Amino acid sequence: MSWLEDLEARLSGELEDFLRANPAQQALVEEQERRDRQQRLTRQRQQVQQEAEQARQGLLQLATEIRRWQERVQRARAAAAEDLAGRAEAHVASLMEEGRRRWQQLGELGQRFNAVEWELSQLGQAPAAAASAAEAAADSGRSAGSSSLQDDWAAFEAEQELEALRQKLDS
Repeated sequence: MSWLEDLEARLSGELEDFLRANPAQQALVEEQERRDRQQRLTRQRQQVQQEAEQARQGLLQLATEIRRWQERVQRARAAAAEDLAGRAEAHVASLMEEGRRRWQQLGELGQRFNAVEWELSQLGQAPAAAASAAEAAADSGRSAGSSSLQDDWAAFEAEQELEALRQKLDS
């Protein structure tokens, strides 16, 4: 072992001895570790939420692009431009595959979000902190209620459009 590793081991041992001799200090250290972990998980949750929102927006844009190309396929078929219609259909198929991939990524983000939420629930907040967090969540829920509904509705519409497009391509 190097002198640095030896020093680190010795200091760690002394800290453990001190904390065993001073249970109140041990409790403070554990509480600080819990708070640090909670802050880290909260930041992680916010990051996943932002990534999910970006993914939803990307899916909505992709659905619009797919619709636009499907209309082009129909116009090309109506004009008897079969070669162009075939190439456009191939492009629609590649866009649909991209949509499936993005949809899967959104599902993975949902799993990550659930894992972070579970960790936060397991961490357990102190009663006063839980009450203030609940009040803050209620306040933010009230202020963001209409935009959340709009976001949820847009995501629902995008999901419905993607499913209709999948069924159309499968038939």
